[in-house]
Amino acid sequence: MYSSAICFKRFLVPFVHLMQSRRQIFAELVFSFCIMLSLTQSAPSLAQSTSQLDAVKESRQILQMAEYIGVDYSEAVVDGEVSSEDEFAEMQQFAKLILQKAEALQTAAVSDFDLQKTSVIANAQALQQAILAKVTMGEIQSLTLQIRHELLAMSPALQLPAQLLPQAEIDTLFADNCSACHGPAGQGDGPLAKSFSPQPTDFTDKERAENRSLLGLYDAISAGLDDTAMRAFTELNDKQRWSLAFYAGSLAFKNTSEDSADTKPALTLQSWINNNPVQIAAQNDAISQMQVEQWRASPEVFFGQANTPIATAKNNLIAAVDAYNAGNFAQAQTLAVSAYLDGFELIENNLDARDSGLRKSVEKQLLNFRNVLSSPNNGQQVSAESQQILQQLEQVDSTLNSATLSDNAMFSASLIILLREGLEALLIVLALITVLMKTQRQDAIRYVHFGWVSALIAGGITWWVAENLITISGASRELMEGGAALLAAGILFYVGYWMHSKTQASVWQRYINDNVERHLSTGTLWGLTGLAFISVYREVFETILFYQSLLTQSVGDGSQVSFVWYGLVAAVGILALITWLMLKYSVKLPIARFFSLSAYFMLILAFVLAGKGISALQEAAIIGISAFPLDVSVSWLGISATWQGVIVQGVILALFVVMMTRKDTASA
Repeated sequence: MYSSAICFKRFLVPFVHLMQSRRQIFAELVFSFCIMLSLTQSAPSLAQSTSQLDAVKESRQILQMAEYIGVDYSEAVVDGEVSSEDEFAEMQQFAKLILQKAEALQTAAVSDFDLQKTSVIANAQALQQAILAKVTMGEIQSLTLQIRHELLAMSPALQLPAQLLPQAEIDTLFADNCSACHGPAGQGDGPLAKSFSPQPTDFTDKERAENRSLLGLYDAISAGLDDTAMRAFTELNDKQRWSLAFYAGSLAFKNTSEDSADTKPALTLQSWINNNPVQIAAQNDAISQMQVEQWRASPEVFFGQANTPIATAKNNLIAAVDAYNAGNFAQAQTLAVSAYLDGFELIENNLDARDSGLRKSVEKQLLNFRNVLSSPNNGQQVSAESQQILQQLEQVDSTLNSATLSDNAMFSASLIILLREGLEALLIVLALITVLMKTQRQDAIRYVHFGWVSALIAGGITWWVAENLITISGASRELMEGGAALLAAGILFYVGYWMHSKTQASVWQRYINDNVERHLSTGTLWGLTGLAFISVYREVFETILFYQSLLTQSVGDGSQVSFVWYGLVAAVGILALITWLMLKYSVKLPIARFFSLSAYFMLILAFVLAGKGISALQEAAIIGISAFPLDVSVSWLGISATWQGVIVQGVILALFVVMMTRKDTASA
């Protein structure tokens, strides 16, 4: 990032005829912006690692131990008498640890885990006393459930699995890592079982399984269980651990209904993972205990549509409402942002080809829904608006699935995606090239080519990494795009201003003789590479995602894939024609006319990119959204009906007017 910022600083040198102090100030501003953008990208993770990570870990251990007590207490105490000294000692030890960890959390005073506002510590103390008093299983479970409920309400959203491993791979994982203790069928009778106290869990015990959440199983696999033989399987990746948790949680249940896998559960995956089967049936009147058992036996019902954008939008919207009702307003906002960026946004192009009015309506409602979530006493409005959005998402789903896109619609959608996403980047690259051609520095054009080609490669690598190694959220994607757009807008405005000051041929010729040749020969041209890179890279990753989403709407036999390619090739042809026209005619213009038109062109691009940058940051919830009184949106100009966008673009427009006025005054 440091070298990139230096590149931008160098890029500005050849184009500045202002005082040296102004040149330094602007270069340092660009440098600072680059550093700020880098730190913004990493800020959440840094915050988590320093203040929240330990709190999350401690709370998850409390959740795990509370659930363990709620499940295994019946093995320690029967009818008010100790039935197993080992189990009873374990219950006491876990209850003691729960209280210690809860008190440590309260002492740490972590903002997201303010236990003073809860009864967690009081319930932990009561749990210790209840175990010593050998109370009933029901009383113990009541206390452990209260502890879990309050901690889950404060906990950040999990990175949930998008898919589980194939069953054959899960069987192999279980055999290699679990069967020695838990037995080949998960009955707790492995060859090593007798050497442990307490003995390994019998996953086929239905009573136990009904009180065990998938989150508890996952945490046991991930972190192990203190004072037991259960170790942490840190060598397994997240997907492997989730797959084992779902598999272990399924062994006590049987799927007795042939169509259960076709029945979509009316709850989120987050809720399914956090709660045990008894809780889920009790909390949802529309769900029977039999349905819960069937879904637990066949968890694929939660993953059959997990990757579709509409399913993601619905699930995150429901989860946002759940988080809001639990008092976790920050998490509700995060989930609402994800419902749009990781879900609906990916099918906007497809929906536009069929019903642009519906697309605009859903987009507006999803963005406005965040404002509704920002007020703590808005329960009725949150419920009403979320239901309205869910109904519209059902309409979107029906619209997209009622029939596949026609061949012509597939072609048009493919054409529009590349034209819309690629035109701005192309125009910036061409502007840089034409300036170099006009200054008779064709040898420097290779720096621009290196910038845009490397951006294409980097975008492809980013997409591959996001698909195979890590998850890049929609918010991170928009943050990157918005930051890059604003940075490019700032540079383009500055260059446009500089070019406007050189519209007199004599001024420009004198500048060339005094500055350009000397500066461009000192190796400062890597700044051109930087601007070309950020202009193209900000569009590449999202363009790939849009094409992926478009292909999901094609017919299953693959016959429409060719029309996607036709549209893409046609768009490339149009962009190539624009390139040829600009390069052919711009170099023929007189020097003053060329710089005048180029200045206006770059200032217009700065205006557009500034608006789009603000919109991207608003979509990522970095900047707030305040509706403008007039509902005027012009997407190709970056104009959106929000005060934030209007103010930023208004400032650019005002500066442009001032610049023109000064120029006219100077000419007079």
